[in-house]
Amino acid sequence: MEKRVELTRLLDFYGGLLTEHRREIMRMHLEEDLSLQEIADNMDITRQGVHDALGKAQKQLEEYEQKLGLLKRYQFLQKALTECEIALQEKTDTARKKALDLIKEIKLSER
Repeated sequence: MEKRVELTRLLDFYGGLLTEHRREIMRMHLEEDLSLQEIADNMDITRQGVHDALGKAQKQLEEYEQKLGLLKRYQFLQKALTECEIALQEKTDTARKKALDLIKEIKLSER
């Protein structure tokens, strides 16, 4: 299940870099939860063709993330912002310092 969620997120970030054919196959597999045979029937290709396209698309998405790191960066920013928000709600000097440190960390990550 975790792998499926990760692939869905990768598709959200990098799907526009895939061919329309591979993007549609990945979308049907991940978002519509269609079987390989159902996708093959919809796309008028073989089940093996769907399997191959999914494997190649997955490899491409993982390579894009490895090179560009957009998903990892997004997840870091979301986590840091949530922690910052929680710290600011505490309204103590220690919490404010933690929030300021997180903001500095975010700024450094943007360089």
